[in-house]
Amino acid sequence: MATLTEVAIPASRRTVPAVELRGVSKCFRTRPGGPPWRRGAMVEKTALQALDMEMAVGAITGIIGVNGSGKSTLIRILATLMVPDTGTARIFGHDVVRDAGTVRRHINRVSVEAAFFKELSPWENLLYAARLYGAVDDARARAESVLRRLGLPGDAMDRPMKQLSRGQQQKVAIARSFLTSPSLLLMDEPTTGLDPHSKRDVQRLILAEAEALCDRIVILEGGAVAADAPPAELCAGGGSLEDVFLRMTGHSIGDDTEDSS
Repeated sequence: MATLTEVAIPASRRTVPAVELRGVSKCFRTRPGGPPWRRGAMVEKTALQALDMEMAVGAITGIIGVNGSGKSTLIRILATLMVPDTGTARIFGHDVVRDAGTVRRHINRVSVEAAFFKELSPWENLLYAARLYGAVDDARARAESVLRRLGLPGDAMDRPMKQLSRGQQQKVAIARSFLTSPSLLLMDEPTTGLDPHSKRDVQRLILAEAEALCDRIVILEGGAVAADAPPAELCAGGGSLEDVFLRMTGHSIGDDTEDSS
Protein backbone atom coordinates (compact mmCIF):
# COMPACT_ATOMS: atom_id res chain seq x y z
CA MET A 1 0.00 0.00 0.00
CA ALA A 2 1.07 3.60 -0.38
CA THR A 3 0.99 6.84 1.47
CA LEU A 4 1.24 10.13 -0.39
CA THR A 5 2.65 13.12 1.43
CA GLU A 6 1.78 16.26 -0.50
CA VAL A 7 3.40 19.57 0.33
CA ALA A 8 2.11 22.83 -1.14
CA ILE A 9 4.01 25.54 0.70
CA PRO A 10 2.56 29.07 1.04
CA ALA A 11 5.01 31.85 0.16
CA SER A 12 5.12 33.02 3.79
CA ARG A 13 6.81 29.76 4.84
CA ARG A 14 9.32 29.32 2.01
CA THR A 15 12.34 30.18 4.19
CA VAL A 16 12.31 26.83 6.04
CA PRO A 17 11.98 23.20 4.92
CA ALA A 18 8.44 21.87 4.74
CA VAL A 19 9.50 18.75 6.68
CA GLU A 20 12.81 18.22 8.44
CA LEU A 21 13.84 15.01 10.23
CA ARG A 22 17.09 14.67 12.15
CA GLY A 23 17.90 11.30 13.67
CA VAL A 24 14.25 10.38 14.19
CA SER A 25 13.87 6.84 15.53
CA LYS A 26 11.13 4.87 17.24
CA CYS A 27 11.06 1.48 18.94
CA PHE A 28 8.20 -0.51 20.44
CA ARG A 29 8.31 -3.13 23.16
CA THR A 30 5.97 -6.03 22.43
CA ARG A 31 5.32 -9.50 23.76
CA PRO A 32 4.91 -12.43 21.35
CA GLY A 33 1.27 -13.44 20.90
CA GLY A 34 -0.53 -16.58 21.97
CA PRO A 35 -2.11 -17.69 25.27
CA PRO A 36 -0.72 -15.89 28.35
CA TRP A 37 1.11 -18.99 29.56
CA ARG A 38 2.94 -19.30 26.23
CA ARG A 39 3.96 -15.69 25.74
CA GLY A 40 7.66 -15.03 25.83
CA ALA A 41 9.65 -12.14 27.22
CA MET A 42 9.18 -8.60 25.97
CA VAL A 43 11.04 -7.91 22.74
CA GLU A 44 12.01 -4.60 21.22
CA LYS A 45 11.16 -3.84 17.62
CA THR A 46 12.68 -0.93 15.74
CA ALA A 47 10.05 0.82 13.65
CA LEU A 48 12.22 3.72 12.44
CA GLN A 49 15.99 3.68 12.15
CA ALA A 50 17.30 7.20 12.87
CA LEU A 51 15.87 8.86 9.77
CA ASP A 52 17.45 12.01 8.37
CA MET A 53 15.24 13.57 5.73
CA GLU A 54 14.30 16.97 4.39
CA MET A 55 11.39 17.87 2.14
CA ALA A 56 11.96 21.01 0.14
CA VAL A 57 9.63 23.98 0.14
CA GLY A 58 7.19 24.06 -2.74
CA ALA A 59 7.74 20.37 -3.52
CA ILE A 60 5.49 17.32 -3.53
CA THR A 61 7.03 14.25 -1.92
CA GLY A 62 5.51 10.77 -1.95
CA ILE A 63 6.37 8.31 0.84
CA ILE A 64 5.32 4.74 0.13
CA GLY A 65 5.80 1.40 1.83
CA VAL A 66 3.94 -1.76 2.80
CA ASN A 67 2.39 -2.20 6.24
CA GLY A 68 5.22 -2.73 8.70
CA SER A 69 7.75 -0.62 6.81
CA GLY A 70 7.72 2.15 9.44
CA LYS A 71 5.75 4.50 7.23
CA SER A 72 2.75 4.75 9.54
CA THR A 73 4.99 5.38 12.53
CA LEU A 74 6.64 8.24 10.66
CA ILE A 75 3.28 9.69 9.70
CA ARG A 76 1.99 9.53 13.26
CA ILE A 77 5.07 11.38 14.45
CA LEU A 78 4.57 14.08 11.82
CA ALA A 79 0.88 14.28 12.75
CA THR A 80 1.83 14.91 16.43
CA LEU A 81 0.18 11.64 17.48
CA MET A 82 3.41 9.97 18.57
CA VAL A 83 6.65 11.19 20.15
CA PRO A 84 9.97 9.99 18.62
CA ASP A 85 12.43 8.19 20.89
CA THR A 86 15.37 10.13 19.48
CA GLY A 87 15.91 13.06 17.15
CA THR A 88 13.70 15.96 16.12
CA ALA A 89 10.96 16.40 13.55
CA ARG A 90 9.85 19.82 12.31
CA ILE A 91 7.07 20.93 9.98
CA PHE A 92 7.55 24.41 8.52
CA GLY A 93 10.11 24.97 11.26
CA HIS A 94 7.77 23.97 14.10
CA ASP A 95 8.81 21.11 16.36
CA VAL A 96 6.12 18.40 16.29
CA VAL A 97 6.48 17.83 20.04
CA ARG A 98 6.93 21.35 21.45
CA ASP A 99 4.74 23.14 18.86
CA ALA A 100 2.11 20.45 18.29
CA GLY A 101 -0.83 22.88 18.22
CA THR A 102 0.73 25.00 15.50
CA VAL A 103 1.69 21.95 13.44
CA ARG A 104 -1.89 20.64 13.48
CA ARG A 105 -3.17 23.80 11.82
CA HIS A 106 -1.10 23.04 8.72
CA ILE A 107 -1.79 19.34 8.18
CA ASN A 108 -4.57 16.95 7.24
CA ARG A 109 -4.45 13.20 7.76
CA VAL A 110 -6.42 10.32 6.29
CA SER A 111 -6.50 7.27 8.53
CA VAL A 112 -8.60 4.18 9.23
CA GLU A 113 -10.40 6.10 12.01
CA ALA A 114 -11.97 8.77 9.80
CA ALA A 115 -14.92 10.47 11.54
CA PHE A 116 -18.07 11.81 9.89
CA PHE A 117 -21.53 13.16 10.65
CA LYS A 118 -23.26 9.89 9.80
CA GLU A 119 -26.73 11.43 9.35
CA LEU A 120 -25.39 13.80 6.70
CA SER A 121 -24.52 12.89 3.12
CA PRO A 122 -20.97 12.66 1.71
CA TRP A 123 -21.52 16.02 -0.01
CA GLU A 124 -22.69 17.69 3.22
CA ASN A 125 -19.67 16.29 5.09
CA LEU A 126 -17.33 17.45 2.34
CA LEU A 127 -18.92 20.90 2.20
CA TYR A 128 -18.54 21.25 5.98
CA ALA A 129 -14.82 20.43 5.70
CA ALA A 130 -14.40 22.76 2.71
CA ARG A 131 -15.92 25.64 4.66
CA LEU A 132 -13.63 25.00 7.64
CA TYR A 133 -10.60 25.24 5.33
CA GLY A 134 -11.95 28.08 3.20
CA ALA A 135 -12.01 25.91 0.07
CA VAL A 136 -15.65 26.30 -1.02
CA ASP A 137 -15.01 27.49 -4.61
CA ASP A 138 -15.96 24.72 -7.08
CA ALA A 139 -16.12 22.32 -4.12
CA ARG A 140 -18.96 20.23 -5.56
CA ALA A 141 -17.27 19.72 -8.93
CA ARG A 142 -13.92 18.90 -7.31
CA ALA A 143 -15.55 16.48 -4.86
CA GLU A 144 -17.44 14.68 -7.63
CA SER A 145 -14.26 14.42 -9.71
CA VAL A 146 -12.22 12.82 -6.93
CA LEU A 147 -15.00 10.47 -5.84
CA ARG A 148 -15.58 9.42 -9.45
CA ARG A 149 -11.88 8.53 -9.80
CA LEU A 150 -12.13 6.54 -6.56
CA GLY A 151 -15.04 4.55 -7.93
CA LEU A 152 -17.82 5.85 -5.65
CA PRO A 153 -21.25 5.49 -7.35
CA GLY A 154 -22.73 8.83 -8.36
CA ASP A 155 -25.97 8.23 -6.45
CA ALA A 156 -24.03 7.85 -3.17
CA MET A 157 -23.06 11.53 -3.09
CA ASP A 158 -26.33 12.65 -1.52
CA ARG A 159 -27.28 9.62 0.60
CA PRO A 160 -26.66 9.60 4.38
CA MET A 161 -23.17 8.38 5.31
CA LYS A 162 -24.70 5.69 7.52
CA GLN A 163 -26.13 4.03 4.40
CA LEU A 164 -22.69 3.68 2.77
CA SER A 165 -20.38 0.71 3.17
CA ARG A 166 -17.14 0.92 5.13
CA GLY A 167 -15.18 1.09 1.88
CA GLN A 168 -17.36 3.87 0.47
CA GLN A 169 -16.97 5.91 3.66
CA GLN A 170 -13.18 5.58 3.42
CA LYS A 171 -13.28 6.89 -0.13
CA VAL A 172 -15.17 9.94 1.13
CA ALA A 173 -12.45 10.45 3.76
CA ILE A 174 -9.80 10.44 1.04
CA ALA A 175 -11.83 12.86 -1.08
CA ARG A 176 -12.16 15.14 1.94
CA SER A 177 -8.40 15.29 2.38
CA PHE A 178 -7.84 16.27 -1.27
CA LEU A 179 -10.67 18.79 -1.19
CA THR A 180 -9.30 20.82 1.74
CA SER A 181 -5.88 21.31 0.12
CA PRO A 182 -3.83 21.27 3.35
CA SER A 183 -0.23 22.48 3.44
CA LEU A 184 0.80 18.94 4.36
CA LEU A 185 -1.36 15.92 3.54
CA LEU A 186 -0.64 12.66 5.38
CA MET A 187 -2.29 9.41 4.29
CA ASP A 188 -1.98 6.73 6.96
CA GLU A 189 -3.06 3.29 5.71
CA PRO A 190 -6.02 4.71 3.76
CA THR A 191 -6.91 1.30 2.25
CA THR A 192 -7.05 -0.67 5.53
CA GLY A 193 -10.41 -2.39 5.87
CA LEU A 194 -11.47 -1.91 2.25
CA ASP A 195 -12.65 -4.75 0.06
CA PRO A 196 -10.05 -5.89 -2.53
CA HIS A 197 -11.66 -3.99 -5.41
CA SER A 198 -11.92 -0.73 -3.46
CA LYS A 199 -8.39 -1.20 -2.15
CA ARG A 200 -7.01 -1.41 -5.68
CA ASP A 201 -9.04 1.67 -6.75
CA VAL A 202 -7.44 3.72 -3.98
CA GLN A 203 -3.95 2.28 -4.53
CA ARG A 204 -4.09 3.06 -8.25
CA LEU A 205 -5.17 6.63 -7.55
CA ILE A 206 -2.40 7.17 -4.98
CA LEU A 207 0.33 5.68 -7.19
CA ALA A 208 -0.93 7.55 -10.24
CA GLU A 209 -0.94 10.82 -8.29
CA ALA A 210 2.53 10.07 -6.87
CA GLU A 211 4.06 9.20 -10.25
CA ALA A 212 2.41 12.11 -12.06
CA LEU A 213 2.75 14.85 -9.45
CA CYS A 214 5.61 14.05 -7.07
CA ASP A 215 8.99 15.69 -7.44
CA ARG A 216 10.44 12.93 -5.30
CA ILE A 217 9.52 9.44 -4.10
CA VAL A 218 10.80 7.92 -0.85
CA ILE A 219 10.37 4.17 -0.39
CA LEU A 220 10.57 2.92 3.20
CA GLU A 221 11.44 -0.68 4.02
CA GLY A 222 12.15 -2.02 7.51
CA GLY A 223 12.20 1.45 9.03
CA ALA A 224 14.93 2.71 6.69
CA VAL A 225 15.02 4.45 3.31
CA ALA A 226 15.26 1.91 0.50
CA ALA A 227 15.06 4.49 -2.30
CA ASP A 228 14.87 8.27 -2.57
CA ALA A 229 14.76 9.84 -6.02
CA PRO A 230 12.53 11.58 -8.57
CA PRO A 231 9.91 9.26 -10.16
CA ALA A 232 11.54 9.50 -13.60
CA GLU A 233 14.86 8.37 -12.16
CA LEU A 234 13.28 5.47 -10.27
CA CYS A 235 11.40 4.35 -13.38
CA ALA A 236 14.32 4.90 -15.76
CA GLY A 237 14.79 1.15 -16.21
CA GLY A 238 11.24 0.79 -17.48
CA GLY A 239 7.95 -0.11 -15.85
CA SER A 240 5.61 1.70 -13.50
CA LEU A 241 6.18 2.95 -9.99
CA GLU A 242 4.51 -0.22 -8.72
CA ASP A 243 7.06 -2.28 -10.68
CA VAL A 244 9.87 -0.24 -9.11
CA PHE A 245 8.41 -0.80 -5.64
CA LEU A 246 8.33 -4.56 -6.18
CA ARG A 247 11.91 -4.54 -7.48
CA MET A 248 13.22 -2.44 -4.58
CA THR A 249 11.44 -4.16 -1.68
CA GLY A 250 10.37 -7.58 -2.91
CA HIS A 251 6.77 -6.69 -1.99
CA SER A 252 3.70 -5.86 -4.00
CA ILE A 253 2.22 -2.47 -3.10
CA GLY A 254 -0.80 -4.29 -1.62
CA ASP A 255 1.19 -6.62 0.62
CA ASP A 256 0.87 -6.61 4.41
CA THR A 257 3.70 -7.65 6.71
CA GLU A 258 3.39 -9.14 10.16
CA ASP A 259 3.33 -5.87 12.05
CA SER A 260 1.71 -2.55 11.31
CA SER A 261 4.26 -0.01 12.44
